[in-house]
Amino acid sequence: MAARTITTFLDTDLYKLTMHAAVFANFPQAEVVYKYTNRSAQHTFNEDAVKWIREQLKLLGQLKFEDDEIEYLKTEIPYLPQSYLEHLSTFTLKPEEQVYFKAEEISSSNDCYNLHLEIKGKWKDTILYEIPVLSIISEAYFKFVDTDWDYKGQIEQAKDKAEELFKNQISFSEFGTRRRRSNKTQDLVMQGICEAVNESPEQRSKLFLGTSNVMYAKKYGVKPIGTVAHEWVMGIAAITGDYVNANKSSMDYWINTFGSANAGLALTDTFGTDNFLQTFKPPYSDCYIGVRQDSGDPIKYTKKVAHHCLDVLKLPKYSKFICYSDSLNIEKAIAYSHVALENGMKPTFGIGTNLTNDFHRKSQPTVKSEPLNIVIKLLEVNGNHAIKISDNLGKNMGDPKTVEKVKSELGYVESPWSGGNEAHRYAN
Repeated sequence: MAARTITTFLDTDLYKLTMHAAVFANFPQAEVVYKYTNRSAQHTFNEDAVKWIREQLKLLGQLKFEDDEIEYLKTEIPYLPQSYLEHLSTFTLKPEEQVYFKAEEISSSNDCYNLHLEIKGKWKDTILYEIPVLSIISEAYFKFVDTDWDYKGQIEQAKDKAEELFKNQISFSEFGTRRRRSNKTQDLVMQGICEAVNESPEQRSKLFLGTSNVMYAKKYGVKPIGTVAHEWVMGIAAITGDYVNANKSSMDYWINTFGSANAGLALTDTFGTDNFLQTFKPPYSDCYIGVRQDSGDPIKYTKKVAHHCLDVLKLPKYSKFICYSDSLNIEKAIAYSHVALENGMKPTFGIGTNLTNDFHRKSQPTVKSEPLNIVIKLLEVNGNHAIKISDNLGKNMGDPKTVEKVKSELGYVESPWSGGNEAHRYAN
């Protein structure tokens, strides 16, 4: 049996734990189906990768929350309900019952496979699969398929990127767990960022907000960062069947679970940002510190949100954040920071794949070793279709008939964007 690459439940994004707590508190009986999608379908897997993935999926069943990990969560995320923390003490995954994985051979002569993966069970029992499973699949690809790369210079590269962000006074978090090249890569990246912070800790520790990965937040003594993902809004919409008010309902449940002081950032694009902004007014605009941008044209988005906050809600300039989190690099972060500031918003950035999966071919150093663009999303809740209608067409998810029905209900209009190519999202 292979050594475990996922060694702790904390090796996940914070928003999975906060959503887990909210699901446990509000929808303990909800039944779900998740589905894996490879948006970069040109990348296939080989037999060795498939075998390793199977082994790693089985090993997830050995994980448990240790006492010191629960105590860490209690200290660092004090708004987590005590009943949830008690639940974690006995929580386990059952991959042999909950994970349905198969590899479809598409070319026996070339050893090529497509992966099919679904996760089924109660929402509260299966919600923690997403991040480790995506990490396992990405690591398998670069362990067995694309092996023309090495770790040389990763610490220095991460440090240089952080230095550039600090030089431009940009606040950011590391968001790279889901599509990291490997567990080791994320560790090296965190080392590089922290080296940059430590060169001027008084100033730079205010700009480096932390990491979404709870394990690495604990290891490096930085803040675990994150609030909520599309899954929460998608799930509530599927449970209630009310897509028009799904954003409002999801915020109500969230605030009732954690308190208005812990609302954090609102994710706006599950059913299009236009629909979200119809709801984003008091009391919600009072509770949430800002919004997260995860699809569509970031510049148009910034102007739209700024107009809503400053002109419609009459909020003071720079009283709300925009957290940009959609396939960023350093140059984009600098550019979007200027746009946000010019429009009276406070910018911050969640930078993921560009930090934890930025490699070039060892044999051809000028050629990029392209990351995978893979996701796991809710497919069904209680037998109802779960869908996502983002701010660009390539990120829409779910049953096509339900997507079209909900678009009609919402008056949703497609807005083409030149940066919306999901197949090669991370090619450059």
